[in-house]
Amino acid sequence: MQKLAELLEKGEGENVEFKEYLSDHHLREGRFRQLACQMNHRVIMGKGKAYYVVGVSDSGKLQGLDSSSFSKTVEILKKLAEEIEAEISSVEKYEIDLGRFVGIVEISKKNAKEHIVVGTAGHVDHGKSTLVGCLITGKPDDGNGASRVYLDVLKHEIERGLSAELSFAVLGFKNGRSVRMLNPLNKFEKASVIEKSEKIVSFVDTVGHEPWLRTTIRGLLGQKIDYGLLVVAANDGIMRMTKEHLGILVAIEIPVIIAVTKIDMVSKERVREVVLDIFKLLRNIGRSPILIKNCDEAKKISKILSENPLVVPIILTSALTLEGYDLLETLLLHLPKRYSVKDDFLMYIDKIYTITGVGTVVSGSVKSGELKEGEEVFVGPLNDGSFIKAKVMSIEMHHFRIGKAKTGDIIGIALKNVRYDELRRGMVVSKKILKTVKEFEAEVFVFTHPTLIKPGYEPVLHVETVSETVIFEEIEKGYLKAGDRGNVKMKFKYKPNVVFEGQKFIFREGRSKGMGEIKKIF
Repeated sequence: MQKLAELLEKGEGENVEFKEYLSDHHLREGRFRQLACQMNHRVIMGKGKAYYVVGVSDSGKLQGLDSSSFSKTVEILKKLAEEIEAEISSVEKYEIDLGRFVGIVEISKKNAKEHIVVGTAGHVDHGKSTLVGCLITGKPDDGNGASRVYLDVLKHEIERGLSAELSFAVLGFKNGRSVRMLNPLNKFEKASVIEKSEKIVSFVDTVGHEPWLRTTIRGLLGQKIDYGLLVVAANDGIMRMTKEHLGILVAIEIPVIIAVTKIDMVSKERVREVVLDIFKLLRNIGRSPILIKNCDEAKKISKILSENPLVVPIILTSALTLEGYDLLETLLLHLPKRYSVKDDFLMYIDKIYTITGVGTVVSGSVKSGELKEGEEVFVGPLNDGSFIKAKVMSIEMHHFRIGKAKTGDIIGIALKNVRYDELRRGMVVSKKILKTVKEFEAEVFVFTHPTLIKPGYEPVLHVETVSETVIFEEIEKGYLKAGDRGNVKMKFKYKPNVVFEGQKFIFREGRSKGMGEIKKIF
């Protein structure tokens, strides 16, 4: 009983959770995945061990369970542990009243790692790449965007100081401390961070310039991000693209963190004014903004944010002084993974390479399941809907070779028996031949449109990494206008794609026009 008393006195912590009971309700897909992610996060924070105090309320009050309910709770904890490749290493059971029990269940996992994906968004020149560059190096910027070079990789990006393509960066944590890089452009340093760290944060740095809006949408929809990091520069404040990107994150139901950048360039009064504008904008769309002022607040809000995407933490930052970066790091350290899917392996292709000595390589985020080196996969669909059989020669994550990839990992796969010129962005890699889709029905919501949308309308639809023209064939009510919601029968104009019921998408013609969800596949 001494150990139980110590845990109750200490309260819930990094690797300690109080659970009154668990039942079959907690086995429902969404809830089960959420609990599995929470367990994995607690194991990471506890350096391979987590403790569940069973039969105890959140406040630490001993409630007790009958023997049957106690056994059921332990059984479900075992299933959760198996889901994250951990195990129950011990169970201590105490009788506190006649036929009423409480207990301590210890969860253990060897080589525990956690990988979360954060997508950046925001108006052009508001400091997205600079913010990430300073985070991953721990070095302040020089005031001219020197740290941005760690993410801009194309020649014209570096010359103009404007990102035009998705870029990726990684920050690691070990024993609660950041694992950084001296030179993030060195692929061996990136690989070293993956190898050393217990927790990995992958950043998908998107594009703020309006002409490349489709690239930003691809980054936010196609990379299976866990959290969105929206930047707002204190000198400019909220801009039109700020609202556009926020709208996309809200539409796909991603929890949002807002970093107010460049606070060193303006007065305190101007910072306060920008924060008030952000509060007003968020409240208008049903979100609850919270200004984070210290690391304790950042730690507390991380748990709330992972469970309630309506909460939006706001952090004030300066790349010159690194003010606020400790708060952002604390938040990232304590944010758990949001996705854990054990379905069959599926990855939407984002980029395609041909590498000397390696051959064809495809990259993207794992949507579901696991993939091991040496397995056979199917790649497609081709224009006629067929798939190519290929073999996985190797898998890398941020240049670190791994034997197995799982849901949410951003990876590159070297494939044998498939040519570079046979592939295109939006294809999938899977372990079985999937059904391809040409027509489907969706519920859509129109953000903006100057006139009526009628049958025959042809916007570009973005779902995962697919970016294809669709035709609105039938509209349930005959037409749609700005602010309308309705059912539409759509058809991919040129070629079939792999899409599923329940997937959310953005459709656009120039600027974003609306969002939708696939309801029925034909």
